[in-house]
Amino acid sequence: MQIDRTHKKHGCQINETVMAVRVRKAATTCLSMSLALLFQRPAVADAVTDWNVNAGKAALAACIAPGDDPLHESRLYAMMHVAIHDALNAIDRRSRPYAFDVQGNLGASRDAAVAAAARDVLVPVINQIPFPPACLQAAVASVEADYAAALAVVPNGMAKTQGIQIGQASAIAILNLRAGDGSDTPLQDFGYPQGTNPGEYRDTPGFNFAFGPGWGRVTPFVLNHGSQFRPGPPFKVSSNKYSADFNEVKTFGGDGVHTPSARTPNQTEIALFWLESSPLAWNRLARSVSASRGLDLWENARLFGLLNLSMADGYIGSLDTKFHYNFWRPVTAIQTADTDGNPDTVGDPTWTPLQANYPNPDYDSAHSVEGGAAAEILKEFFGTDDISFRACSLTLPPGSRCTDSSPVIRTYTSFSQAAEENALSRILVGLHFRDATEEGVKHGRKIANHAANLFLRPVH
Repeated sequence: MQIDRTHKKHGCQINETVMAVRVRKAATTCLSMSLALLFQRPAVADAVTDWNVNAGKAALAACIAPGDDPLHESRLYAMMHVAIHDALNAIDRRSRPYAFDVQGNLGASRDAAVAAAARDVLVPVINQIPFPPACLQAAVASVEADYAAALAVVPNGMAKTQGIQIGQASAIAILNLRAGDGSDTPLQDFGYPQGTNPGEYRDTPGFNFAFGPGWGRVTPFVLNHGSQFRPGPPFKVSSNKYSADFNEVKTFGGDGVHTPSARTPNQTEIALFWLESSPLAWNRLARSVSASRGLDLWENARLFGLLNLSMADGYIGSLDTKFHYNFWRPVTAIQTADTDGNPDTVGDPTWTPLQANYPNPDYDSAHSVEGGAAAEILKEFFGTDDISFRACSLTLPPGSRCTDSSPVIRTYTSFSQAAEENALSRILVGLHFRDATEEGVKHGRKIANHAANLFLRPVH
């Protein structure tokens, strides 16, 4: 979707840390949401999609969603779904395992195996997240309650016992594999060097730290290294293409209060709709498509495994790219444009974006990488891009979001259409230049294509 360029929780509000500003204008605090409405099971659900829902609930309770820390959120989902996938394939091998390569007992309870695999990953991984104890305790309590409920409906006996044992063993395998993966890197760097030349990143307004500078060095799940598909450099500040991107985000990305914006009401809806964390949004979207296509337990295990492995590596790849090129955010570029040496960019020292620019570099857009990766996995899995679906969001104003009785529902005719709109939203909220979003989508697609062709492959 092109913009016409001629318009030239208790405890959930973390002290401005990480991405707290990310959703302040559009989302509520974590536990004030109606989880019962937000996480209703689809009409066609199974243990895999149930635990996908449960993981989302835990992420909200942990205060990392709907936007405060998508990095740990993506890792959480990826590890859980690997454990689930491998546990099921230990019972009945239908696709190649990732970490737990064992043949189990066909008589073992599938639901017990899935529940044990999920619970035994979620609890320790949640406790590794560098967030307030009250949030983490609430998240663990949510997981334990869901685990007890899941096991309560599985008949006692040998099948249940064996299923639990398989799930626990699968969880141990991925936990051991990911131990020491670098995800304990500090999220905030208060001493990150400040750029001084045009185009160089420096702290964005409201922040005195850089977010996630070490995440690009976290061990990937499917990539050989974080820079494997790193895109080429961003446009030079002196170029005509940069000027066009600059004027576009300046025209459309303002908050509409302190800074005028040419956004239409529909564009403002798009801007806020996609503001929520990518892992939360795209997993919900995938559940909807899964239900409409009637996937079975093993198919869901593979789909959600590939989806979340790719998205986890999407953040690793994007953070690698961001801190490699160190390109400034639109808010910095626009407020200081009179000193950038480009006669086609006019500065506005008071320019205020719809969404506060995050404290890390612009290029490439991690949100766009995530959308590209998710759309590509869905396309690869279903064998077509042209599947229609509907989606809702947590980050619309009250009365419009998923938790409300009559939420705004956006409809799409293809996965790529959703990915493109997701990317466009970052321009409309004033967070990214178009170059960062377009290269981000391409970056994500490459990561996902790599994952789909090399991991969790069907064996028959």
